[in-house]
Amino acid sequence: MNTHVIGFVLAVAALAQAPQLPTELAQVRFNSGQDVVPYFEGWLRNPDGTFDFVFGYFNRNWKEELVIPAGPDNSVEPVGPDAGQPTYFLPRRQRWVYRLRVPADFGNKEVTWTLTAHGRTEKAYGNLLAAEEITERVVSGNGNFDPGEGDPNEPPSIKIAPIPNATVSAPIALSASVSDDGLPKPRTPRTARASSSSFGAQVNSNDTRRSQGLTVRWLQYGGPAKVSFDAGGLTAVVNGQAITKAHFTEPGTYRLRAIASDGALSTTTEVVITVR
Repeated sequence: MNTHVIGFVLAVAALAQAPQLPTELAQVRFNSGQDVVPYFEGWLRNPDGTFDFVFGYFNRNWKEELVIPAGPDNSVEPVGPDAGQPTYFLPRRQRWVYRLRVPADFGNKEVTWTLTAHGRTEKAYGNLLAAEEITERVVSGNGNFDPGEGDPNEPPSIKIAPIPNATVSAPIALSASVSDDGLPKPRTPRTARASSSSFGAQVNSNDTRRSQGLTVRWLQYGGPAKVSFDAGGLTAVVNGQAITKAHFTEPGTYRLRAIASDGALSTTTEVVITVR
């Protein structure tokens, strides 16, 4: 065999046996049993001179939702084990989830978010590198293209009504008041039609595309057990209101997020609920 061919075969074999990087994703879907990878999304400047570090995470599981309390397995240093980070982890990639404010004189120091799940530890490192600076518009647009300051669209505002006493035995109503500038204009569904160049072509009479207006999506940020929301937590805003119900299976303190979206930009607010 040609020596060049032999060398190539040996190189391929060596690569095949090399260990994967800690955050490398194998081309296999796992419903459960995998860990959670924290991500540093970037940092924001605040008017008072302080900075916000923005983090997200990637739960490698397709179905399993993990509870990782603040402590040795979920810590943010040098701030301390509990720095307001999420303790309930939804499946797959969740961006722009967690903010940590640091002082104006933070300088060249670094923040480390460490997560351990299913025996595997992952870390994300936050610092004030110039290349990592982002804007509120990027966060509000979920990382989509920033049209710049000339864009007239503004994110919606959202306010949560007082929440009644919560118990495991009965669901509670979650009511959000949402206002917006009406931009972008809702898209209307297009009617599919048969091609004039194809005799007998089928027409899709059940077009799945829908107009997009104001919506509110509820997500779980913390708590000792899973919270279930009616309609999966996504509710259309009707006459400025979006109402859904939350169902609890265990007592404890829960942190829930409500995200109001106009289809392009979003605003997030949080509520803390004690369930008895």
